[in-house]
Amino acid sequence: MNRYDALERALLREDLAYHQARVLLLVTAVASTPGHQSKLDGLTKLAKLDFLVRYPALAPQVLEDLQPADARLHLTPADNADPTDVEAPMTRYKYGPWDDKYYAVIGALVGRGLLAYRRGRQGSVALAPTPAGKRLTRDMSTSDEWAPINDRCHAVAEASAGLTGNAVKERIYQRLATLMDRPHRQVIR
Repeated sequence: MNRYDALERALLREDLAYHQARVLLLVTAVASTPGHQSKLDGLTKLAKLDFLVRYPALAPQVLEDLQPADARLHLTPADNADPTDVEAPMTRYKYGPWDDKYYAVIGALVGRGLLAYRRGRQGSVALAPTPAGKRLTRDMSTSDEWAPINDRCHAVAEASAGLTGNAVKERIYQRLATLMDRPHRQVIR
């Protein structure tokens, strides 16, 4: 093994840790918001809500109960000028924005005892934070690094209450049609 292999593995671990932290914050925000039945129901809903957290300037276009001026989105003039220039872009798949890391991220969070599987609607898998996941989320939400992402997660969770993952997906396709009109597996930038 050379030093570049070790560096690549270290960067991958850091990248997966970032995605795990964000997904944990999102699942906890959704599970704690009325209208979500104390869980995040289905991978479609996870991916679409995560899309709105990762592309916060697009969230108000998709969720009418979310205003562009909502301070919890932490939008900058640069975010509004180029809403797809984000730190962690997603890929366009058949059913909208997706990230191949979800399976590894969810598995790691469940394996570490931070999330638990719950029964979802119509046979889907739902996720809910464990007590340890809630404690970690509470600690993260007070840090300078994670507080803005936690705020975004709560804004998106509140504005999507009562919506299924499919309903959010349909809104993304309708309200961001030009952005979704691209070949599959293309990065959304």
